[in-house]
Amino acid sequence: MESVARGENEPSRASVAAIIPAYFEEKHVADVVRRTLLQLDHLLVIDDGSADATAANARATGAEVVVHPQNRGKGESIKTGLRHFEYVVILDGDGQHLPEEINRFISAASSHGAKLLVGTRMNDVSRMPLLRRLVNRYMSHKISRICGQQIPDTQCGFRMVHRELIPDLLGGTGRFDYETEMLIVASQKGCQIESVPISTVYSDEVSSIHPVRDTLRFFKLIRRYQKMQG
Repeated sequence: MESVARGENEPSRASVAAIIPAYFEEKHVADVVRRTLLQLDHLLVIDDGSADATAANARATGAEVVVHPQNRGKGESIKTGLRHFEYVVILDGDGQHLPEEINRFISAASSHGAKLLVGTRMNDVSRMPLLRRLVNRYMSHKISRICGQQIPDTQCGFRMVHRELIPDLLGGTGRFDYETEMLIVASQKGCQIESVPISTVYSDEVSSIHPVRDTLRFFKLIRRYQKMQG
């Protein structure tokens, strides 16, 4: 996929692809795909072993779909998508991220030249459930310290990745903690992470995060990198 005469680090609609990791998202994925295709020319849905109509609904709306025969985890789904494109916007398939805000990432990347951009909902926390707000602030503080830079919303999965960083992001963990490790790995590579204000959206989406198992994974990951820092 070639960039169109905007400079090496300036993405355009034609040089950016969206990847949507999806697991049991038959209810929302078609609407997310339809709205995303109004913003970008290229889109890939990774169905992570869903046993519902997620893949069929995404295809029916015009998406290219890759299906994992069994559930591998969100991190592995993201990595599957990263292997296909040069500039990538990552957004969830449950409607929590607004495709209409993709252009905010493209504009920020053009302005700042950042190789990793992460959405932040912390400018509008009134609609964020209190428990999520507290957990988010706590985790963002700890992860920012490990990264050596301030990242207001480390738990936000709405992101944009530059092609130069992608090879460094194809290893590591495979579940939800992958999104945290992405920030740490990018920071270790000297990457300045840019935050992009996005809307806070909560409706009827059901989180696939296991409250005990995935929380333990987060803390295990954090401890591992803290030890590496001495």
